[in-house]
Amino acid sequence: MVPTTEVADATLRKVTIRLVPFLGLLYFVNYLDRVNIGFAGPSGMKIELGLTETAFGFASGIFFVGYLLLEVPSNLALHRFGARRWIARIMVSWGIVATAMAFVPNGTMLYILRFTLGVVEAGFFPGILLYLTYWFPQTQRARIVALFMTAVPISTALGATLSSLVIQYGDGVFGLSGWRFMFLVEGLPAVALAVVTWFYLTDRPAQASWLAPTEREWLTAELAAEQVAVERAEHWTVRKALTHPRVLGLALIYGGIVYGLYALGFFLPTIISGFQQQYDTHYSVVQRGLVNAVPYLIGAVVMVRWSRHADRTGERVWHVALPALVGGLAIPVALYLGNPFAAMVAVTVCAVGVLAALPTFWALPSTFLSGAAAAGGIALINSIGNISGFVAPYVTGGLKDVTGTQRAGLWVVGLCMTGAAIGVLALRSRARHVLR
Repeated sequence: MVPTTEVADATLRKVTIRLVPFLGLLYFVNYLDRVNIGFAGPSGMKIELGLTETAFGFASGIFFVGYLLLEVPSNLALHRFGARRWIARIMVSWGIVATAMAFVPNGTMLYILRFTLGVVEAGFFPGILLYLTYWFPQTQRARIVALFMTAVPISTALGATLSSLVIQYGDGVFGLSGWRFMFLVEGLPAVALAVVTWFYLTDRPAQASWLAPTEREWLTAELAAEQVAVERAEHWTVRKALTHPRVLGLALIYGGIVYGLYALGFFLPTIISGFQQQYDTHYSVVQRGLVNAVPYLIGAVVMVRWSRHADRTGERVWHVALPALVGGLAIPVALYLGNPFAAMVAVTVCAVGVLAALPTFWALPSTFLSGAAAAGGIALINSIGNISGFVAPYVTGGLKDVTGTQRAGLWVVGLCMTGAAIGVLALRSRARHVLR
């Protein structure tokens, strides 16, 4: 008989190779479609549609309103109907709406489409996180989520350059402005990948014909045993998961970490401008993209290694708190460094802190939630946490208008991330039997 450890290693290796790169590709396309309005605005959209800065900010932020409203129902639907069908449905819907942005005639229709994009995309990210719990034991989840989430720094690092080049060289193609052509080109892959998803994904290990019988049996039994252990420790209904202080606390902690992720996008252009001024030079689109990529690419490497350490030791809470604290302290330091290189180092440390904290954080909810409760709880955490995506631009911009500098807004970033670190430690003290 083949030893269980050999079966486990072979099974997890097959599952990882088959699922993680494909899911990462989906998230790359998803994240780019979500944020590419930021590249369209200064590239002619605001002028062509007659948008003020306030109107453009509203159009950017209203996405999160639709997104927040439908997160929980969408994830519960995924749990009921299966990941293959539901993820494909989300993708084809968001692809159609994202592509329609290429033909938006005015500001009002832009608001409608951005709101609709949030509605149809709702549930994608928490749905993937839930789907991964169907395939990987708890001892592997931080590492797997980290591998999946490398799509965030990669899309952030490459997205600006890719979108800028499409805008630059697509201007006039099919009679469209460059920003319109970008929406067209970047929206269609989601529709195509929806078709692939329908045929490629498998809902549960028991249905995986691409695993050997012994591998299917081992993985199904392993995950079933884990679910029984979680349910015996503490029974959670969907209602309890949506109202319990522990889940709400995790949502606020996640919001504090994500606030730092959104804020990096505000500060990096300032750093790059400092390089150009100090050295009296001008960067091309590609060069600016490469400078912008540095913190995220370093963060991606550290994120994967840090999450592996968390899985190996079995410790989660400090693996969230420590990088969040370091990242929170690094941003205020960057504000007072006159040398752009030194400021870039501080910003990179912040990026590393944010990205290292995120995947291990997502290993926490599944330590006490399973089944439909996990579907609802994970979606609620992501939904509330992503309020940062709506709040951060307004708070940062508003404080700059009042004070005349970026410092006040980025002090808020540091406080939010530090608060997240303190919060996760406080939560462990109240639920030490679950969170460790």
